[in-house]
Amino acid sequence: MRVLIVEDEASLARQLWASFSEAGYAVDTAPGGQQADLLVHSETYDAILLDLGLPGVDGLTLLRRWRRSGIATPVLILTARGSWHEKVEGIDGGADDYVAKPFRVEEVLARIRALIRRTAGIVQSELRCGALSLDTSAARVTLDGAVVKLTSHEYRVLAYLMHHRRRVVSRTELTEHIYAQDFDRDSNTVEVFIARLRRKLGAEFIQTVRGLGYRIAGEDI
Repeated sequence: MRVLIVEDEASLARQLWASFSEAGYAVDTAPGGQQADLLVHSETYDAILLDLGLPGVDGLTLLRRWRRSGIATPVLILTARGSWHEKVEGIDGGADDYVAKPFRVEEVLARIRALIRRTAGIVQSELRCGALSLDTSAARVTLDGAVVKLTSHEYRVLAYLMHHRRRVVSRTELTEHIYAQDFDRDSNTVEVFIARLRRKLGAEFIQTVRGLGYRIAGEDI
């Protein structure tokens, strides 16, 4: 899964980047409105964390612009504590949720996870398919109750497929959602990650649909 963090305070942006990366996300950051606008119109994200108090183009203007142009990516806004009018304007402007500063990063992570699940039509934090389980809150994968050790990219591939397990996901789509912008992206490596996952989980869990892509096979629980 891939997120964009739009925050002009450098130390906070670094903290959020580190926390989201550690939680298994591909993360891009933007320090201002213009860069964020360019990224949102040129890249693909599963969620956006947006500070409203940005230099140049403010966050609320950006949000309204994105929604008018049809960009439906879930957005969690950051507002100053006590600025209830910013919260109202943000929600009315198209935000999906908000967090007031100062905040705990754990809460932000939890809210982003919830937004991504909601967008995918999932209500529980634990995604299950037969004996395979992926706990989004702990970034942990188990098979028949035993923990399966995955690399960060293997986890991202599996997490994206599990979030969209009722449809076929193309190799291009996977590439767009498992790498950050500054990573040398090669869609051929997706096949490598799929092969590794099959060796660790069993070939029956990830099905290849010829000419289209991949999907999680098996019974949802």
